[in-house]
Amino acid sequence: MNHEAGSLDGETLLIEGPDNGARRRRRILIIAIVAVLALALVGWFLLRDGEAAPAASSAASQAPSVTVVVPGRADVARAINVNGTLAAKREMPVGVAGEGGMVTRVLVEPGQWVREGQVLALVDRSVQTQTAASLAAQVNVARADLTLAQAELERAQQLVGRGFISQADVQRRIATRDAAAARVKVAQAASSEQRARNGRLDIRAPEAGLVLTRQVEPGQIISSASGTLFRMAKGGEMEMRAQMAEDDLVTLKPGASATVTPVGSTRKFAGRVWQVSPVIDPQTRQGIARIQVPYDPALRPGGFASASIVRGDASLPELPQSAILSDEKGNYVYIVNKDNVVQRRNVRLGTVSDTSVAVADGLDGTERVVVSAGAFLNPGQKIAPVLSKPGA
Repeated sequence: MNHEAGSLDGETLLIEGPDNGARRRRRILIIAIVAVLALALVGWFLLRDGEAAPAASSAASQAPSVTVVVPGRADVARAINVNGTLAAKREMPVGVAGEGGMVTRVLVEPGQWVREGQVLALVDRSVQTQTAASLAAQVNVARADLTLAQAELERAQQLVGRGFISQADVQRRIATRDAAAARVKVAQAASSEQRARNGRLDIRAPEAGLVLTRQVEPGQIISSASGTLFRMAKGGEMEMRAQMAEDDLVTLKPGASATVTPVGSTRKFAGRVWQVSPVIDPQTRQGIARIQVPYDPALRPGGFASASIVRGDASLPELPQSAILSDEKGNYVYIVNKDNVVQRRNVRLGTVSDTSVAVADGLDGTERVVVSAGAFLNPGQKIAPVLSKPGA
């Protein structure tokens, strides 16, 4: 027996033996070891957190501060940038309208304004003048015959009542008078025709406008087969014939405003689309938009030009030009995600102004976009974003 019981003053006493004391000491030892391990584990966690916090703070302090903007959306004019050639809006080729002949004088030069019907070149008419004089003389002969026939008819009508001539003689004189009148009309028609032919010998401007080219010189023999002698721009009106993709032509309507810039010039000319091609080239899948512009000496037909055509307003994000980057893959911007990490976002540009660029595709306006310093950042890099107001 490990325990002995005894009674003292009526109470029962429990006397602990050697085995019971050993077990108690082992429990105390185990509890102490567990407590020490727990304290050690807590200390290790505290130490690790203490070291991680400065590291995180150091990493945050080393992230570069970069200005970002949330562009939102604004109503901007959608524009199409196109290229094309300058030409006369209505080009008039002027050639020989009559029988032709030898040119005696050329009265105009390229770049000169002329009025409708103005003589551009004179053609020798010495033979035609004599023909016209001959026909005019024949008119006078026919008129004289008519006067004589009319007088004879009047005398016969006076004598027929007295019985000196028959009614048949009167009828013959009436026929003679009518034939003479007809010959007068024939002679007059022939004379008028010759005068008209003589008038068509000269090369005249069909409409008022600007002379573009001259391809005739004095002494040159011309005829209806000579082709174009002068080229004119009706009213001096000019246009740009812009080559446009099929999908752009679908949404373009006459009346759209445009800005035309000739190659080699910094001047811009305000114009308006007056005609959109009804057909598409099956090879290039392009059509032509014709942009009317007012006359200016800087607008030379045949020259090359670029244009920006405004198609209407749209709600698009707008960014500063410094936010737009480009490489061999195209245009892109850097956006900052919720973890402040830089990400690349490809975009398609819309209207470009002096201060901003509209983004036609790639952004919805709620992203945080890097305003500048994008060239010094890399995708995946962590930054400290500094928010700026749009337009600031």
